[in-house]
Amino acid sequence: MVIKTDLCAYTEYRIYPGRGQRFVAKDGKTSFFISSKADALFHQRIKAVKLRWTQAWRRMNKKGKADEQAKKRTRKAQKFQKAIVGMSLDDIKKKKAMKPELRAQAKEAAAKEAKARQATKVKVAPKGGAKAAPKQQAKGQKMPKAAGGGAPKAGKDFKGKK
Repeated sequence: MVIKTDLCAYTEYRIYPGRGQRFVAKDGKTSFFISSKADALFHQRIKAVKLRWTQAWRRMNKKGKADEQAKKRTRKAQKFQKAIVGMSLDDIKKKKAMKPELRAQAKEAAAKEAKARQATKVKVAPKGGAKAAPKQQAKGQKMPKAAGGGAPKAGKDFKGKK
């Protein structure tokens, strides 16, 4: 035998036959309450979500869900290599695959080349002595001030203050 039960409009508890009280509002909506406590709280316009013992609060705060006991696993971020400006992905992979000794030798060769380039720049620099004089002249000059930084414009009114 199946027993017909209703749900409380406030607490969402099951109401069995012979229990609870029905309230019909002026607009014709019927509410069924399990107890006078639920009825009183409803008429005081106290939200069911704010009371810990109601189903609405439990739903809002994710309580009592037995089927979701096992926590969901988060995916681990996959490492992904992208090409860099000036280097294709194949070049990067080749460099990674290179043995450490070969990489160290290539690094040393690049360093020597950079030093050689720097040495040639140093040799060229002393000849250009004429470039140093304009810098000294530039230090003596003052920067011109920006025009119109004084009083506010006549058209604007700052609450009576001028």
